[in-house]
Amino acid sequence: MDFSLTPEERQIRDTVRAFIEKEVMPLEPEVLRNEREGRPGLDPDVLRDLRAKARKSGFWGINTPEEYGGAALGPIMSAIIAMELGRTFVPFSFGGTADNILYAGTEEQKQRYLIPTIEGERRSCFAITEPGAGSDARNIRTKAVRDGSEWVISGEKTFITGGNEADFVMVFAVAEEHGVTCFLVDRDMGWKSEPIPTMGQWGPASLVFEDVRVPEENILGELGKGFELAMQWIGQGRYMIPARAIGSAERMLQMAIDYAKIRKSMGQTISNYQAIQWMIADSQVEIEAAKWLTLYAAWRVGEGLDARHASSIAKLNGAVMANQVVDRVLQIHGGMGYTKELPIERWYRELRLLRIFEGTDEIQRRTIARNLIKGHAKLGLIGE
Repeated sequence: MDFSLTPEERQIRDTVRAFIEKEVMPLEPEVLRNEREGRPGLDPDVLRDLRAKARKSGFWGINTPEEYGGAALGPIMSAIIAMELGRTFVPFSFGGTADNILYAGTEEQKQRYLIPTIEGERRSCFAITEPGAGSDARNIRTKAVRDGSEWVISGEKTFITGGNEADFVMVFAVAEEHGVTCFLVDRDMGWKSEPIPTMGQWGPASLVFEDVRVPEENILGELGKGFELAMQWIGQGRYMIPARAIGSAERMLQMAIDYAKIRKSMGQTISNYQAIQWMIADSQVEIEAAKWLTLYAAWRVGEGLDARHASSIAKLNGAVMANQVVDRVLQIHGGMGYTKELPIERWYRELRLLRIFEGTDEIQRRTIARNLIKGHAKLGLIGE
């Protein structure tokens, strides 16, 4: 059992870290200023320039197959890169990727949706959540009714990431007696979006479909097989959520350590106090535990093994860990941590989302418990 990175993997990690420190972190003051003034943190032109620089460095399509121009670095390196990206709150990610379920499309669909998305010419969003169907995805009420060679979609989706910016959506609707089906729907086919204000910088949307007509050839996958596609989308990358959180937690913990070494109280630096030391120690232990749970889930994905149980464990643990760490870091900084002069309060608001989206803490616990109770997962077995 070898936990070390290969020289090539170590070089990739170090190159990504250098890129983040040189090109992305210097933008943090600008991002904070823009957000405080009610503007998007990163101007689209700046984001395009950053991605262009990254592409020149070879970072394009991190987990995209080589046949589509990607680097195909695999799940473990994708997770490690996400950890590096998490070390900054600048809303940046490497380009050249597309939703994994778009690869299930026909050749015509790939030409219209997949490839333009990889190239950054189109933007997608994934729409399954509804006002009455959040964690209970099987309770979808959006309907698709056949009318000749078209399907007429009516319903509402909510909390859709990227819904305000997307020009097409992968929407899940109940197609009569066939069941849940995924449709590729261009914005100019008639659906509308409205922003949903949130406590953090996540800007989801509410999508409304009022008798939107979609041609038969825009069904993604098979008729009535949409739920399987949805679970594939959700499950494939669930380990990436705690991966980015790990990077954020490490960056903040270092901030807390640095501050504790210079902040004096009662004649000595607060790093000398056991209360502070324990917060630092507990945070390090929790970060390391989350890191290895996340990498194990990524390893299972890379090996073609069922990673759903491991990903639920990683997601639950990582989300809780990040919220505990940011709370301690804010506490160590005292009043300064509560101000907008430092980015800690921003991370505090942003990381709270991790315990809700893509499967709440409660849903992860339910999944983990049911797997154990029904025997789908077993205790005490290593490497199976």
